Amino acid sequence: MMESASSRPSLADFILLLGRLLLSLIFLHEGTTLAVDLPATIETFEKLGLSAPVALATIALQIGAGLSVAAGFLCRLGALALALFCLATALLFHANFESQNELLHFEKDLAIAGGMFVLAAVGAGSISIDHLLKRRADSMHPLFRAVL
Repeated sequence: MMESASSRPSLADFILLLGRLLLSLIFLHEGTTLAVDLPATIETFEKLGLSAPVALATIALQIGAGLSVAAGFLCRLGALALALFCLATALLFHANFESQNELLHFEKDLAIAGGMFVLAAVGAGSISIDHLLKRRADSMHPLFRAVL
């Protein structure tokens, strides 16, 4: 079967894929780093007044939503979760604006949240698992179809 020119990915689709991969990289790296040395991660979280379940949830969010965004599978949900995570991180842990380093981290978290909100609005694009699933949308539950 011959593919029409309109069904082939455009330059914008490749740029969207690149953006998804770059945005997800920081979360996949950080989540994996936290998971590799779990005792140290839990100790660090406890020093911040956070429990071990919060540490585990953070790891699961970063890796799970990071993979979601990278693969373009339930990308809107993954991007929204990471956007909210970045906003919370900025406000809770990087709000000491007297420190230039903290201000930089605050701004970085806001910038990443902005990118994730844009991704949540536009979706994963045609080079994604979501796009493949949308092609079979007629046989899906309406809630799942709405998330795509």
